[in-house]
Amino acid sequence: MFTDRLYESARPIWEAYLDHPFVKGIGDGTLDLDKFQFFMRQDYLYLIDYCRVFALGSVKAKSLDTMTMFSELLHSTLSEEMELHRNYAERIGISREELEETEPSATLLAYTSYMLNKANQGSEIEVAACVLACTWSYNVIGLHLAEQNQGEKHEFYGDWIEMYASDEFSELASSLKTLINELAGGLPEREKAHLEEIFIHTSKLEYMFWEMAWKQKMWVEEDSVLNT
Repeated sequence: MFTDRLYESARPIWEAYLDHPFVKGIGDGTLDLDKFQFFMRQDYLYLIDYCRVFALGSVKAKSLDTMTMFSELLHSTLSEEMELHRNYAERIGISREELEETEPSATLLAYTSYMLNKANQGSEIEVAACVLACTWSYNVIGLHLAEQNQGEKHEFYGDWIEMYASDEFSELASSLKTLINELAGGLPEREKAHLEEIFIHTSKLEYMFWEMAWKQKMWVEEDSVLNT
């Protein structure tokens, strides 16, 4: 399977997710709430551009089945996941107005700009490659943390773990993996290498997102002229 190749190429990065203090803090319930609040605000902005990538996938789809899949992903993210995100944020002290008024961090802008650029330039398979690392890795993280059996009872983080370890989210990750395996079949090596590059780059950006949330960094140097 092509996704096996993708995973092996990004394995060190993905293993670093599970060792990251932010992820570990969710798992054992020790993560400071202010760090999680920062993450939730930035993640909300990420989901907005994530929806735009799904919309591009529907436009670029060559079959009705693929168009339907991307449109369903767009609908579920826009109408269901983002509403759950808003409700969840409210539980931890973030109003909808605060979410809407959040300023994007440098890491967020780098991530979403990269995805949108590659999705705009490419075909349906580039779109799939752009979103795969996020969906798949969140499922891997959720399942890993659920297996640790530490944070599922936490007042705030337990629901987050349950969401990304759920059968529904596992099916979503599986459907994206199936799609990219089908689309990659028969592609020349040059194009497969290009998709692998996208996957590795988005995997690195995923790690940077965890690091950004842990340090609550809007820019590289909080006290620099960049914040004036």
